[in-house]
Amino acid sequence: MSPLTRNQIRGFWASWGGWTLDGMDSFIYALVLVPSLRDLLPRSGIAATKGNVGYYGGLLFALFLFGWGLAFLWGPVGDKFGRVRTLMLTIVWYSVFTFLSALVTSVWQLAVLRLLAGIGIGGEWAMGGTFVAEEWPEERRRAGAGYMHTGYYVGVFLAALANFTIGSRFGWRAMYAVGGLPALLLAWVRHGVVEPACWRQKEGMVRSWQIWQPFATLFSSTLRRRTILNSLYMLTSVSGLWAGTVYVPAAVTTLAEAASRVGPQAERLASRATMLVAFGTILGCLAMPWLAEKLGRRGALGLFFSLMMTFIALTFGKVFYLGAGALTWFFVCLFFLGF
Repeated sequence: MSPLTRNQIRGFWASWGGWTLDGMDSFIYALVLVPSLRDLLPRSGIAATKGNVGYYGGLLFALFLFGWGLAFLWGPVGDKFGRVRTLMLTIVWYSVFTFLSALVTSVWQLAVLRLLAGIGIGGEWAMGGTFVAEEWPEERRRAGAGYMHTGYYVGVFLAALANFTIGSRFGWRAMYAVGGLPALLLAWVRHGVVEPACWRQKEGMVRSWQIWQPFATLFSSTLRRRTILNSLYMLTSVSGLWAGTVYVPAAVTTLAEAASRVGPQAERLASRATMLVAFGTILGCLAMPWLAEKLGRRGALGLFFSLMMTFIALTFGKVFYLGAGALTWFFVCLFFLGF
């Protein structure tokens, strides 16, 4: 295999750090969903019933993911101004809007800020992944992709750890304030990483708008079917990812309260559950490149999809409704769900 250059290594860690902070910021809301909405819904003239918390919690998740889906808007920005500059801008963007969430006084203000934060987080996700895809040698990209994805769930683990130590003591607003910390990564990105050579070669194409030609090629007669099928695969993957993980803190909080573990005790249990899911997912990300070599990409994806569908159905469709013994078995399933 080709050895990695200094810039490839530094660029990977900068992108990995960005994905780590993506995971931390995006999961803060999942961790504080119940306490924050119980506080904000009455301030907005809405009763804080379980049904309303679930409904508006899902609505805010949808807005956040819609913002993430708008990440394609950063593509032309990254093509014109460079991956590194755009990476810096997206980090500042989502850090600011996550931090401002600590100051909201209504659920509608939080909804707007989550939408805006989602745009920045989606942009950073895209720029970080693009940097590694363009800068790393072809034979190393499969492993690089697996390693990159560990960053997001290291961030989820850190968010859960912060909630365990900070959120359970100082409340949900303190957690959003912690979300402003990713801006500190800028010093590393600004002074340590150079634009990929691939982007520098394309710079002239950007000015003449020839850069759009490869995008049009994706929907040509020879590639249209593959593009659509891969897009559907990604849609299924992301839906399974979010359906299987983001409601874990709220589910554990509900089970803990049913077992008479309320307040900070319930929040700490939710944090432990999230750390367990994150740990399992990190191991899954590390195992994926090896399994792809042994089973092929389709075989490895088939295995992971089967595990994902099985444990989503088992964890949320069966174990959650077991009653008094649900909490223990729920934790048992979470590791395999994450993996």
